[in-house]
Amino acid sequence: MKISARNILKGKVTEIVKGATTSHVRIDIGGGVIVTASITNEAVADLALEKGKQAYAVIKASDVMVGMD
Repeated sequence: MKISARNILKGKVTEIVKGATTSHVRIDIGGGVIVTASITNEAVADLALEKGKQAYAVIKASDVMVGMD
């Protein structure tokens, strides 16, 4: 499979926290850096994601927003 995203980070799944419809998947990409993705529970099942498995964080975004008071 080819994709247009250029930020593809290989790592290992360290945690999956499931909510009602969405899961937070944490991927350790090395050097003490953890990337967290929010994906549907259905996607977790379709990808057969499990703690300890290798996975890719694929990042395609025009901006990142952070705010605080």
